[in-house]
This record gives sequence, structure tokens and C-alpha cells, in this order.
Amino acid sequence: MKTKKTIGIIGGGQLGLMIAEEAHRLGARCVTLDPAADAPSAAVADEHIVAAYDDSEAIERLCRCSDVVTYEFENVPGEILIPMCEKYNIPQGYKPLYDSQDRLREKQNALDNGLKTPGFEAVDDEESLCRAVRKMGLPAVLKTRTLGYDGHGQMVLKSEEDIAKALPLLTVPCILEEFVKFDFEASIVMVADDKRVVSFPSGRNVHRDGILDLCFIPAEVNPEILERMRLQSEEFMRRAGYRGILAIEYFVRGEEILFNEMAPRPHNSGHYTIEGTTTNQFRELARYLLGEELEEPKLVAPTVMKNILGQDLEAAEKILREGHDKVYVHLYGKSESRPKRKMGHITFTHLTPEEYQEKWAARFV
Repeated sequence: MKTKKTIGIIGGGQLGLMIAEEAHRLGARCVTLDPAADAPSAAVADEHIVAAYDDSEAIERLCRCSDVVTYEFENVPGEILIPMCEKYNIPQGYKPLYDSQDRLREKQNALDNGLKTPGFEAVDDEESLCRAVRKMGLPAVLKTRTLGYDGHGQMVLKSEEDIAKALPLLTVPCILEEFVKFDFEASIVMVADDKRVVSFPSGRNVHRDGILDLCFIPAEVNPEILERMRLQSEEFMRRAGYRGILAIEYFVRGEEILFNEMAPRPHNSGHYTIEGTTTNQFRELARYLLGEELEEPKLVAPTVMKNILGQDLEAAEKILREGHDKVYVHLYGKSESRPKRKMGHITFTHLTPEEYQEKWAARFV
């Protein structure tokens, strides 16, 4: 009898949950690690280790009991993970995680490997902020270099008066970025092994209060732009030496495609792939980790993905009870619902953006 392989996942949130579900469908076991005993992945993992991300002994325990290890959480301390990559089978390695953890390093890495970015300058204090503003002009966006996400740790500077208001952010190293008046934001999710890179169809992303709200797939844009985005993203992944999964968010401005940020894990904007494409981002990551041949995804039909935050949870639960055809409600099983906390998502297949606005948009806050 063939022994099941075990995938270890550092992180036990909804991404770990969905990786584990797809790994099980491929016949693998999963062990997850998360500080919360009731983390979403604990409900489906074969084993769940409760420990902090900086607990080196616990992470080593995860690695020892796994054939292959990945991460679904971006802020795993490097001083712990780097030596683990030398001792255990962590095929994505530390580099994509390291490159994505500092916005200044991330932007420079994108430039060095062939992508175009908005203008940016390192900022460490009031003097360097004023110098960067003089060079770049206003408006501009001041961001902390590490840890910010979903709109946290950043501020738009519209006038000279805003500089004083921004000084509290400068308790940590920051980056000042050009304010991009983009037409829309798009993202792409890729999975690469030594032989090939497979890419999922790009969607148009709509944010609300700095958090992803909706994805419309395919993005309603000139196909030539989407093809150029795919080709340059795949080339970037190869030039940077990345393997496994990578998501990149772009600003599209006219014919320009500007790198915004990346994530070396499954991405919120790729959740639509579970029903919207012939294979999904979690399954292809699991295939990569298990050493199986990757499958090229194809779009099933026009698809809309709606992020469910705490304020949307009641509406999502009602839609789930109603049982609509081609409407797929995913709730992550988080124990506490809070406004702006990601509680689930809904995928609507065979639906255009216009039909979503007409039939569904009013159901949500």
C-alpha cells in the first residue's frame, strides 16, 4: 500500500484550510501550525500544532513530521525559516517570502527582474520624507515597509500639511510611493515547477476601504494587455528564481502595467478558481508540493467573486440557506466575526459584472 505524503503548512487560516482540502483530494495528509487552537484549518487538518510563528521548536516539529512544507502566512520570522530551508524540504524556499516582506526590497526586486513599478523612495525620518516629497511630488502614498496589509500601515499625502500628520508612521522604516491614478487593479496567480509555469485568468479587482471586495473574471480589458501581463509575470517568476505559487497585483493605467505587490501563497483574488476554472490555485500548489504534473487552468465561464467580511456575514449565511444554482458560498469557520475581518467568500459563476450589480450587489452592506 502506497504511503500517503504529508504536507506541512505554516499558518492555519482560511488559506491553510483550502490547501488542506485540495491536498486531501489528491490523497495527501496535512499538518498545520497556527497560534490559535480553533484556526480554520484545524477543522480539516490531520494534525494541528498550536504554536507561535516564532516558536522554532514547534516549526521544526512540523517539518520533521512532513514530507514537504509550505507557508500560507507571510510574516514567518526569517531567522527561523532560513535554517529550516537548509534542513527540510521547503521547495519554495525562503527567497520569495523574504522578497515580499519589505516593500522597498519588493519594489527593487520587481525592477531588477524586468517589471515596471510606480516611483518610490526609502523614507526613515521627517527629513527623508520631505526630500522624497520634493523629488516625487504630491499626492503620494506613505507606507510602512513591513507588516501592513489590507490598507493598514499607510497614508495618502495630498498636501504639505499632511506631512506632519504622517510622522507617527515614521516610528518604523517606510517607503513613499507615487500615487497612481490607475484605470483598475488586476492580479494574476501562477504556479511554477522546474518545467513550466501555469497561470490563472486575470481578474479585475475592486477594493473598498483598502480591502479586496470584488473580483470580476475575466478582466474587461484589451486582451493584449492581459496577455502581456501574463508573459511578463511568468518571465519575472523565472528571472527571480521562484518556484511554487506566486500572486502579483498590478495597476493598469492605459497601456501601462505597473507592479504593486506580490504574495508567495494562494491569494484572495484567486479564490474564484475553486469553481470558476477547471483547476484551482490550491490544487495546483498541492500538485507542485507533491511533485505531480501541473495542469493548465481554463476559465469555465464569466465569474464574480465577492469577499465576505464581518459586516457581510449575515447576508452570506442567508444566501447559503437559499441554495441558488451556480452560487457557491464558502464560510471559513472563524470563531469571531468582526467588521472588515475576512469571514468567507462567494463565487458566482456564469455571471457578468452587469448581472452581479443588477441581481446581487444590493444584498450586501
